[in-house]
Amino acid sequence: MSTDAHLELGPSSLTDALYESIRKRIVNGEIPQGEKLTEVRLATEYNVARPTAKAALERLTGLGLLRRTAHKTAVVPVLDEAEIRDLFFSRITIEKAAVSALAATGEVPADAARAQVAIEYAARDRVFENQVEADITFHTALVAGVGSRRLSRMHELIIGEVHLSMGQYKAHRKVDPSTVAAEHAAVLEAIASGDPAAAAHHLTHHLEQAEARLLSTLPQTRS
Repeated sequence: MSTDAHLELGPSSLTDALYESIRKRIVNGEIPQGEKLTEVRLATEYNVARPTAKAALERLTGLGLLRRTAHKTAVVPVLDEAEIRDLFFSRITIEKAAVSALAATGEVPADAARAQVAIEYAARDRVFENQVEADITFHTALVAGVGSRRLSRMHELIIGEVHLSMGQYKAHRKVDPSTVAAEHAAVLEAIASGDPAAAAHHLTHHLEQAEARLLSTLPQTRS
């Protein structure tokens, strides 16, 4: 990118807008795994002050979309097989607890229902970026719908890496998007019917399928 061309930010808080722009570029693979992001680079690309760039980098690091190297440089992380397996172990544990609790009440969170509509539209139109965004909104809404601040905080600790893995590895492209939409629908139907066991089963199946697709995209190492 030419240093004379600056990326445009939206009208919201400058730090929030910068954070959101970088987040989307990382998730969509425009900024690839292993690439370094510095305050100077972002200040130049976006024509913002370095403290603003620093604040956005710190927020992205806290979310898990960036990691600091030994030299304190922010880098888009590369998740290996062990990290991906651990990520999904944590995710299944948290989200299974969430859908079981929701099914015990029979209440489907409104935000999850709206996200499901967005997922179905994205599946119909084959818009990968919209599918990823709606998918994360769906799962976040399920956890938030329980109303447990501690459960939500635990989910927040991993959701950045979840988003990173979905966007960077593009594992969703390995399956018909209508299949993912149907898996989500099954979870919501089980919640609405007041069946915690079925909700947990469908959620676990959905995430195990996602994990398998993601692992299949990793380079195969020879023994």
